[in-house]
Amino acid sequence: MNPDPLDDTHDADPGETAEWRDAFQALIAAHGPQRARWMLDQLARLARQQRIGWQPELVTPYVNTIAVEAQAPFPGDLAIEERLASLMRWNALAMVVRANHSYGELGGHIASYASAADLFETGFNHFFHARCAHHGGDLVFFQPHSAPGVYARAFLEGRLSEDDLKHYRQELSAPSFSEGEGARGLSSYPHPWLMPDFWQFPTGSMGIGPISSIYHARFMRYLTDRRLLDCSARKVWGVFGDGEMDEPESMSALTLAAREKLDNLVWVVNCNLQRLDGPVRGNGRIIDELEQLFAGAGWNVVKLLWGSDWDGLFARDTSGALVHALADTVDGQMQTFAAKDGRFNRDNFFGRNEALRQLVQGMTDEQIDRLKRGGHDIVKIHAAYAAAAAHRGQPTVILAHTKKGYGMGAGQGRMTTHSHKKFEDADLIGFRNRFNLPLSDEEATSLTFFRPGDTSPEMQYLQARRHELGGSMPRRAADCAVVPKPDIAAYAQFALAADGKEMSTTMAFVRLLGALLKDAVLGPRVVPIVADEARTFGMANLFKQVGIYSSVGQRYAPEDIDTILSYREATDGQILEEGISEAGAIASWTAAATSYSVHGLAMLPFYIYYSMFGFQRVGDQIWAAADQRARGFLLGATSGRTTLGGEGLQHQDGTSHLVAATIPNCKAYDPAFAGEMAVIVDAGIREMMVEQKDVFYYVTLMNENYAQPSLPPGVTDDVLRGCYRLGVFPADSRTPQVTLLGSGAILTEVVRAAQQLGAQGIAAEVFSVTSWSELARDGAACSAAAQRGEPVTVPFIARQLGAGHAPIVAATDYVRAVAESVRAWLPEGRRYLTLGTDGFGRSDTRAALRSFFEVDASSIVRAALHVLGA
Repeated sequence: MNPDPLDDTHDADPGETAEWRDAFQALIAAHGPQRARWMLDQLARLARQQRIGWQPELVTPYVNTIAVEAQAPFPGDLAIEERLASLMRWNALAMVVRANHSYGELGGHIASYASAADLFETGFNHFFHARCAHHGGDLVFFQPHSAPGVYARAFLEGRLSEDDLKHYRQELSAPSFSEGEGARGLSSYPHPWLMPDFWQFPTGSMGIGPISSIYHARFMRYLTDRRLLDCSARKVWGVFGDGEMDEPESMSALTLAAREKLDNLVWVVNCNLQRLDGPVRGNGRIIDELEQLFAGAGWNVVKLLWGSDWDGLFARDTSGALVHALADTVDGQMQTFAAKDGRFNRDNFFGRNEALRQLVQGMTDEQIDRLKRGGHDIVKIHAAYAAAAAHRGQPTVILAHTKKGYGMGAGQGRMTTHSHKKFEDADLIGFRNRFNLPLSDEEATSLTFFRPGDTSPEMQYLQARRHELGGSMPRRAADCAVVPKPDIAAYAQFALAADGKEMSTTMAFVRLLGALLKDAVLGPRVVPIVADEARTFGMANLFKQVGIYSSVGQRYAPEDIDTILSYREATDGQILEEGISEAGAIASWTAAATSYSVHGLAMLPFYIYYSMFGFQRVGDQIWAAADQRARGFLLGATSGRTTLGGEGLQHQDGTSHLVAATIPNCKAYDPAFAGEMAVIVDAGIREMMVEQKDVFYYVTLMNENYAQPSLPPGVTDDVLRGCYRLGVFPADSRTPQVTLLGSGAILTEVVRAAQQLGAQGIAAEVFSVTSWSELARDGAACSAAAQRGEPVTVPFIARQLGAGHAPIVAATDYVRAVAESVRAWLPEGRRYLTLGTDGFGRSDTRAALRSFFEVDASSIVRAALHVLGA
């Protein structure tokens, strides 16, 4: 443990120390804390000038940050709020225990919500604004394991029925699923996809909620600064666990929040000191660690450690014995104190020395047992929240000390608390007694849900508080105005009628994006996002056109100010340039892609990045975006394993289309030509902005320049469905002997192979596959329909390829599994051979790489001859 800076044990001159202390206290008394802070800053500067090698400790004493006399007055009815919190706890417990009594495999969590209930309820009763006519609504990220408590509140509010609670974690068994009406199944964690009118943010994959909350807060500033939507009165609240702070995503954007001065952001870290298996920091103190981390990152830190019952103890602790004892207690021991009774705590904590024993003299063991930690005291929580809401210039984190499994009797504070899901009758009656619940023994042991009458003081108070704050939460809405799509010819005619001009599909996309940004209606809604790679992708021209967003504008003259493509930052800049942080960029993309539901304002983000650093690197965040029903474009540039010559292993993407295919609402395309890319982007704009479908598009782009043909007439629908016939070689051939499929970067190799085969007298038919995953999904849908006895539908790819016996060779710049995904739905009786880039990448030229992976023209010719038996 860190030594206490006030410890006099090693003081060489106690008299001089006393003089300094007296002088400083006199300064505070005479001139106030502001003058005292100024003086400390001066002394710190002097110490640095003298190279003393000292800086202030980032850890403050283990007491509440907000002094008793500085607490904001509590405006509510404390007794009613405590009764309501007890009811939430009971109904949450009954829901989980019922499910596990009936179906032992369903799981569920009680202990996390037991520790966080008062943190949630104080927010619900006093701080969390819902979107309504008078307020844009706060954004609240809920600790995922506490979902049962949110359902319990919705039950009291009348939003969920008792039957709904009985179908916790039984989404398929619920009548609403099988019969279309009746009880709904309640998802395990916050899932907007599964409960689209209820949950707003998916937080079940821990760490993603924290980083997402930061970028949502920053995106609200972006909307305000660009005068698209005034978000200035709104807050982002996040309730997270102390164990969750171990996730790298949780910590990765703390400095951004401080740098951007996001005082619209408040985190509440529920420090119950336990992970799933044991202490978060058994041999240290997680609250100290987090205080150092957040303070060092520039956050305002509020420690909420001890309840009101401790105020008298601290006031009587004139010797500092209590503060010293707390400073010497590690979290592993604090967990033990949580799990034990008042007698144990009297003997083992307060019994350490005479000064501590005197502090609790006259208190019964039961009173000691009921000393609350700060996160269980509604008055203290309100004071912390009020201070956080009023703070300006910094994001705030509230470190709330709680007990995991609070009030769960034998389950409280135990190593096994997280997995505690079943209760014996005595445990249930003990819980009933602990929280003074109006339940008989029979009602308690039968896990009866309890909801007071509508006219009861509790229910009237509950409804009045939420009415004052705009209505129930969480609540997700998807209603927003349609944003018209410009005609494709207005922004992409150059791609549709390329007429052999040489360019890469990346350059074609950047040109298309620049034209979209000029559209008077859609243009302002477009959000270009890059992770420090704009110049790599040829986007520097957009710096001058729309600017890079900065909350402070541009306070310097850039080095390249005299050039056409100079770097330009502005408060109304449109580009989000996130630096070298794919996790940050995808979090920004998610904030923009869900703006239609979060803010009622449809935005259209285009995030362009090295494709290797997409699904493989931040795939979990992309899944969370899919759960949140994101709408936008992900552009995987330099895609494929051979298109980026020289870079090698980790920069070469051979699998992104394989991963993208696993996400149900992700439509993934690998266009080879600018015209294909243009109709795909146009279709995505229509689906997302006009038809308002909950899909997002993944489109891969190449940096290889080659001749771009004009898009053949009448193939747009085929391009969107996954493949179209490019032609036959020689052109006058009537009966192709072999069919070649290709996509993306390798399609040009496939065409060359067809030409070489044609020169050898072998007619080859070529198809451009724009989406392997769309073809596979269509085939799977046809197969499933046939199994259900519905009319037989021939898969699209089988219809495109037609009858006959010509063998098929497919080549891509990805692993073979991508092209293998359509094998089951090809025409019967036709041999199918796939070529791909399995294995690790290499550094060399494109030609050498394609030869090595055997996806170049000569390798495709060799494969064709093989399947022909030649």
